[in-house]
Amino acid sequence: MKEKVYEVRWTQTAAKMLASAGDKRVRAIIFEKAQSLCREPDKQGKALLYDLAGYRSLRAAGQLYRIIYKVESSHVVVYVVAVGIRKDKDSKDIYELARKIIRAGL
Repeated sequence: MKEKVYEVRWTQTAAKMLASAGDKRVRAIIFEKAQSLCREPDKQGKALLYDLAGYRSLRAAGQLYRIIYKVESSHVVVYVVAVGIRKDKDSKDIYELARKIIRAGL
């Protein structure tokens, strides 16, 4: 049986977040990690809960950054919706930012 290969698409918001993340080397590492989602994205990362249910989180760049994404199996597409650093109990925490992005429909 042939393995499904997913198309990885970046939302405009996620692309802007990537552009402002770290230096060029860090951005390249994050981008490559996100591109690895083209194969078995449901088996990578961690399923998120509560208001982020249906999304997954993948660690990148030395475990510091998180890639928040959603898998659309029926369309064979992975949508990267947010990229950033986990800052627990901070308004700039990537999970808090992802909630705002998703609520806003971006």
